[in-house]
Amino acid sequence: MTRVLVLYHSSWGHVRALAEAEAEGALSVPGTVVDLRRVPETASESARRAQGFIDDDTPQAKPADLESYDAVIFGTPARFGLMSGPMKLFFDRLGNLWSRNALVGKVGAVFASSGTQHGGHEAALLSTQIALMHLGMVVVGMPYSFAGQSASEGIVGGSPYGAGTVAGGDGELSPNATDLAGARFQGAHVVRIAARLALQGGAAVRAA
Repeated sequence: MTRVLVLYHSSWGHVRALAEAEAEGALSVPGTVVDLRRVPETASESARRAQGFIDDDTPQAKPADLESYDAVIFGTPARFGLMSGPMKLFFDRLGNLWSRNALVGKVGAVFASSGTQHGGHEAALLSTQIALMHLGMVVVGMPYSFAGQSASEGIVGGSPYGAGTVAGGDGELSPNATDLAGARFQGAHVVRIAARLALQGGAAVRAA
């Protein structure tokens, strides 16, 4: 079995919708177990209400949870071209796993949402991947075999660096069919790579 964690932070629901699609894509590959989790929210309840954040009853993850998965797919809103504060705080709590090389060789991937088409979407994906490399993860993007990212008839999220969506300046947009298809594609792509790595690792152990 290939164990996959889809871990996200979502304020207005765009990233959560992509996370659910990533999980669907991962589950489409036979022999896969997927858990959907969110990082703890750092904003106060009053601030969340004032800004119109969604209510989300998805279970929260703890840093120690990541060690038990073969792959982790991280989802974040873009904040000035970077991951969101709550996601960054979660990464900052991974020092124990980093010091033990606990995530080395596991597959990591990122998907993101930005307010506008040029609102830091690709920068957020790439800057988040830097953290994955420091943790020793094998970074997986969304190759051009998903042709939807090359569409030109409208605004779509996603890039070779990961799936995504454009939320609109006031969050008025929702992930479109292409965005969700990209997330499903990435979820399945991550699982297939993680499964191959696991098989190769098992073969190496038997050969030794």
